[in-house]
Amino acid sequence: MAERKKQTLLTGAGALAIATVLVKIIGALYKIPLTNLITVEGYAYFQGAYAVYTPLYAISMAGLPVAVSKLVSQNIELGRIKDAQRIFTVARKLFFLVGLAGSAILAAIAVPYSRLVHSPENYISILAIAPCIMFCCQMSSFRGYYEGLKNMTPTGVSQVIEAVIKLVFGLAGTYFFFNRWLSNYHKNAVNGVATVFGVEVKNEAEALAAMYPYAAAVAILGVTLGSLFGLLYLFVHYKRHGFGFTRTELVNSPPAQSDKKLRSQIIKIAAPVALSSIILNISNIIDDTTIRTRLAYAMEHGADVIKQMYATTFEATHTLDAGIADYLYGAHASVLNLKNLIPTITLTLGISAIPALSSAWTAKNKKEIRVSIESVIRVTMMIALPAGLGFAALSSPILDLLYHSQRDMIPIAAPMLTVYGFGIFLFAVASPITNMLQAVGRTDIPLKSVAIGSALKIFLNFILIGRPGINIHGAPYSTTICYIVMVAINLTSLIRITKVKINYVSVFVKPLVAAAACGVTAWSVNFILAQKLALSGRLSAIAAIAMGGCVYGVILLLVKGIAKDDLDMIPKGEKIAKILAKFGLLG
Repeated sequence: MAERKKQTLLTGAGALAIATVLVKIIGALYKIPLTNLITVEGYAYFQGAYAVYTPLYAISMAGLPVAVSKLVSQNIELGRIKDAQRIFTVARKLFFLVGLAGSAILAAIAVPYSRLVHSPENYISILAIAPCIMFCCQMSSFRGYYEGLKNMTPTGVSQVIEAVIKLVFGLAGTYFFFNRWLSNYHKNAVNGVATVFGVEVKNEAEALAAMYPYAAAVAILGVTLGSLFGLLYLFVHYKRHGFGFTRTELVNSPPAQSDKKLRSQIIKIAAPVALSSIILNISNIIDDTTIRTRLAYAMEHGADVIKQMYATTFEATHTLDAGIADYLYGAHASVLNLKNLIPTITLTLGISAIPALSSAWTAKNKKEIRVSIESVIRVTMMIALPAGLGFAALSSPILDLLYHSQRDMIPIAAPMLTVYGFGIFLFAVASPITNMLQAVGRTDIPLKSVAIGSALKIFLNFILIGRPGINIHGAPYSTTICYIVMVAINLTSLIRITKVKINYVSVFVKPLVAAAACGVTAWSVNFILAQKLALSGRLSAIAAIAMGGCVYGVILLLVKGIAKDDLDMIPKGEKIAKILAKFGLLG
């Protein structure tokens, strides 16, 4: 058997990041046209299903991938190859039972949860996504194992397959069925009156409102199919390549411990991570519930204020009074697609950090510990700071560029994107720091920070969103404050435990200087082109983004903001490092 494929922290992160970028591009090609097709109000049903699915999915598999990755990497470092191999077999059985339970619970709560959040038709989409928990938990057993081997490629490929299937089946299916239903309504309606999915409607606006829950469910089915095909790929990959160890490694390894002992080790590591995730994700469910219930409260006690605030939008979109809360929720969901973009990419750095930092911590290699921590945080800042300040500077142009057919929502969505833009570096670095704490065995600290931050977020949601004059715009502020607290607790704890002296100028200041120049440039270019030269808003936005990116790259080089270790995550990184060093541009 050939020697197994291994990747360093940053090359592994680079491979996974490339796949993640592809996934996010495909996701944009999915969610943005979907929003434009079924409108912001229809997308609220799609996001509503995701809002309850994501926490339950995370709770179902919480800690298990981390435990598998950590234990596999540790046992390889100690030469216990048979233990590393056996951990995968034990983990698959655990994942199967947990995934089955997660899917069953999600299906069971679909109806009562939908009624609780004042969106009774949302249960259709929730049922459509319920099998995903089972499929994704099985995928995570494979991914955690290969990540423990420091091979991120199977994870990346499976993610791309998921995204492609979701795009093809979800978007195409929604487009076909939605247009067919709308055509049938126009064919059968008499003076606008017809029956749509068992509901008598009096005009097209009511007909569309009746179709939205079913259109969202068709889109969600694409997500479910994507997870199934991703699982099939990982299963085939495993059958073709096996466990990934050479015969020599297996012969020289001590005998594997019993399944009971290995299961106990997995649970011991997974339990505090799971508890942390349970708190976070239950709070996320409560968070989503409070957003929707407080919006309903704000409408009950200040409908006139809200209708006056967004009169132009509601008039242009023909939004009924009963659909205003869903529209506001859908506008926020559209912004979340952008707010979550960068953290999803930087999450790969944290995933790669678990086996790499765990091995360094086990071997007590202080230099590797410092390099791992600094590189992860610095690269996260280099990605998140320019993107976040770019979102803040160009919130309206970016939304117009992406949601042109839904541009009436921009007055509602743009201020939220601006707030989230300033906080993106916090959202982006939160998961990598949590993963690094898990890698050094301090899974208890994220548990505490999550509990404190989540409680604060829910409290602020209750206070802010329930005020008619603030309504949905309270959500970004409560989220940002929550992450300030969480990141502060986790980062200071990581530095204290590892005794690593971070070079703050290299890690934070240099990327911030370049990112600030990027944001100022982007805003100025857009203002000159759109306001002074009356160029098309979409062309102005594209030009502003391009110029901002160029200025960021130049300034980052001039302040020597890129380190040699950072270039290890991209192809031909060593050659690029030599060129930059030759011109004195390498930090």
